[in-house]
Amino acid sequence: MADDGDVLGRIHQLVDAEHALRERVGRGEITTDDEHAQLRSLEQQLDQCWDLLRQRRARAAAGQDPDDAEVRPVSEVEGYLS
Repeated sequence: MADDGDVLGRIHQLVDAEHALRERVGRGEITTDDEHAQLRSLEQQLDQCWDLLRQRRARAAAGQDPDDAEVRPVSEVEGYLS
């Protein structure tokens, strides 16, 4: 199981990928349609990572093992209300 640092590292990688994608569209290397499809995937992965990190921190705060937290499916994470 990943620890909080691993999850944060993955979040930073995804944010970097998002920035690179926006730069590529700015240079005309990909279309905006391609950008939107790839951004959607990145956003979903980011949502899953943030959810996992919140789960881990909540478990630790409750005296539970944070390693019992699991990545939830996109359909579940994307269904949360803000």
